[in-house]
Amino acid sequence: MNIKKALVNTLGTVAVVGAGLFATNVTANADTNVTVKQGDSVWSLANQYGSSVSAIESANSLSNSNLIYVGQTLNVPSSTKTATTNSSSVASQNYTSTNNQASQSTTSQTTTNQATTTNNTQASSTTASTGVSGSEASAKAWIANKESGGSYSATNGQYIGKYQLSSSYLNGDYSAANQEKVANSYVASRYGSWSAAQAFWQANGWY
Repeated sequence: MNIKKALVNTLGTVAVVGAGLFATNVTANADTNVTVKQGDSVWSLANQYGSSVSAIESANSLSNSNLIYVGQTLNVPSSTKTATTNSSSVASQNYTSTNNQASQSTTSQTTTNQATTTNNTQASSTTASTGVSGSEASAKAWIANKESGGSYSATNGQYIGKYQLSSSYLNGDYSAANQEKVANSYVASRYGSWSAAQAFWQANGWY
């Protein structure tokens, strides 16, 4: 008998607590209709019901929140709705911002990759045509400019081509490829490097 009574009391308590929670949730999530009393203002109602002035103005199409009258019924939106709307707006802004940053990062990376590819291609092209690269290529180009202005067909009657080599060195083959090959061989055997050849030219006016 005592066990049965205790069980009834416990179930009753659970039912009351559950009802209270349910009621609390409904109240928190539902808009409230309020009848304006003497001394009420939109601002005071917003504070009292956890809403905002702008939300009340919007819900009731008020053009001037200072013009409300006693006996008027106002719909006061819950703070939950306002918070949900604001959270959605912030989430949307964050998502857009993140996407924009990711897009800018991808564009920047693509541009960098394109520039690197172009530089590598140019460097490879220079190495293939002259047989040297880096500072050696710069020194070689400097000498070619001093000797012939960079022209493969330049001649002064004794020396021929871009690097002003004698016909005996070129062995009758005045093609650009042979001029490059023979020039590299001549400089390697005589100076060891194009940089050393450039230094000699600067000191003596020839190489």
